[in-house]
Amino acid sequence: MGKKMRLWRYLSLGTVASAFLFSASLATAAKYQDPEDVALAFDPSDGTALSVTVDGAPVGITKYVVTYVANPVAADTTTLSNADQPYGYQRMAIFVPDNLAADQDAAIIFAVNNGGWMKSELGSRGFSIEDGGSYVSNTNTDRTGAALAAGYIFVDVGTRSRTAVGADGSWIGKAPSVVVDAKAAIRYLRLNDAVIPGSSEKIVITGTSGGGGLSTAIAASGNSADYYPYLNEIGAAGIDSHKKKLTSTLKDDVFAVIAYCPITDLGNADIAYEWQFGPVRELNDYLAGPGGGRKAGAWVLDTLPAYMLDISNEMALEYPDYLASLGLKMSPRKRLTVETMPEAIMAYAKASIEKALEDGKNVPNLGEAWDATTWPSYAPDYAPESLTSYVNDWFSYDAVGTVTVHSYENFLKYVKATTDLKGAPSFDVTGTSEVGASVGKGETNLFGAADVAYSNFMAWAWNNNNVAGDGSGLDDTGLFWNQYIGGSELEKQIKLINPLPYLISRKDGDSAPYWYVRHGLRDRDTSFAVEMELFYAIDNDPSVLDVNTALAYDTGHAGNYDVLEAYEWLADILADEALPGHREKSKHGQKKGHRK
Repeated sequence: MGKKMRLWRYLSLGTVASAFLFSASLATAAKYQDPEDVALAFDPSDGTALSVTVDGAPVGITKYVVTYVANPVAADTTTLSNADQPYGYQRMAIFVPDNLAADQDAAIIFAVNNGGWMKSELGSRGFSIEDGGSYVSNTNTDRTGAALAAGYIFVDVGTRSRTAVGADGSWIGKAPSVVVDAKAAIRYLRLNDAVIPGSSEKIVITGTSGGGGLSTAIAASGNSADYYPYLNEIGAAGIDSHKKKLTSTLKDDVFAVIAYCPITDLGNADIAYEWQFGPVRELNDYLAGPGGGRKAGAWVLDTLPAYMLDISNEMALEYPDYLASLGLKMSPRKRLTVETMPEAIMAYAKASIEKALEDGKNVPNLGEAWDATTWPSYAPDYAPESLTSYVNDWFSYDAVGTVTVHSYENFLKYVKATTDLKGAPSFDVTGTSEVGASVGKGETNLFGAADVAYSNFMAWAWNNNNVAGDGSGLDDTGLFWNQYIGGSELEKQIKLINPLPYLISRKDGDSAPYWYVRHGLRDRDTSFAVEMELFYAIDNDPSVLDVNTALAYDTGHAGNYDVLEAYEWLADILADEALPGHREKSKHGQKKGHRK
């Protein structure tokens, strides 16, 4: 097994289905108007046979690996794990179980792997499905087993993003390339929908952390013309140019999203973080290692420099006006503001604890010891330390499981006690002198032109950049942030990777109708404030039919920890979709699954 095979030799598919796929492929290719679309026609004969087990039973799978754009960007092969595939960032693997080979209606799980908003070379970490692999559907951690058992197609997607280096030495992964690549992969599936098993109208995008942020950006900005110039440049399917005007013959919206701890709204993530966590920062709660990065060398206990508290206080002052500018509503008569944000967060925290009690988890009551695995920065290899006792001082519950939350501030201290806070700033830190040296590089290298290593992307970092010659900041441009940003390419970059502008807009972007988003109850990799922005932006979008958002009890920065619940939700959505008139009825009724 694992060798390339011709479909006419694939006995489980059958001669009739094989002939149908070949004829459909030829017929579809004949209709293509754009030469790039012709070049992107799917070849159903170019598959690799795999044999795996799902819940102990043997399952045959065909794996197809394709380059999903006509003009892929070559990478520096010395930086790739597979030097024979210079276009590995713009390739995807499509896994088709034998019993779905002639099924054109199955859902497609579209998995992105961009933690930290980093590049994702296809296959560099292995594939989600490997020959000889064993997968199960009855655990909360095996999404692949759950997808295969449910009868879904599975797709692994490679994308450019931060740190990707081109063959010419340029930085080929700058924003919005990661979103553009994922959209191009979706367009490939749409172009070849009649030939590739599964339905491109039922694409479910899923990812964690930066991949969760990417998933939400894709799910919010479907079919937006903002991306056409970038898609055209790489030869994405369905983009036509006529008289210098770009149009699209294909869609790139998705059916649903399952996102974990999404890192979003990067342009405002630092000011939200400091507004939220600044009040509980102390001079002795920062841990740093030699070399700056959080995994660099042997970790040593350090103190939070006093200047970081000043930075934190300065940045926090920007958040109230920004949050108010979003115009988000908690209810028809209540807006999401800095005054109501703690209420919103604690409502989600309360729901998280109540669900944990319903599920029979061991939840400490007020004054009881709470054993939580800690993740201090100085732990060897950034691994969890042994359990440490923490006393619950922020919520209580009665005999029937009704939870009362008592202290928002103590909740933040609980989060801080189980995982060290990030430095200030964290997301946009490169180029800011000693701060950049002591904290790490954050996401600064996601932004800027391809010929520069990075660009600051928020006001404080831009105005305080003092690295001469890096092309970023007041020192090099002579312009303060508010003088530089308006109408700049940097402004576009920040918008194009952020789901909020598209969720809030009523004119730009077609949002996915179905959303499942989780963030850990003690996850401090981004602020709860940013996650509330996302939760309520989804809820406020009238085109969204079902929103299922929650804080996961006693969970840090992680993903795919509630696979059974997530895939049960998806199965219910797909079952409802099969009912006549479902969407028309849903638009006039209550959204389902909304937890807070």
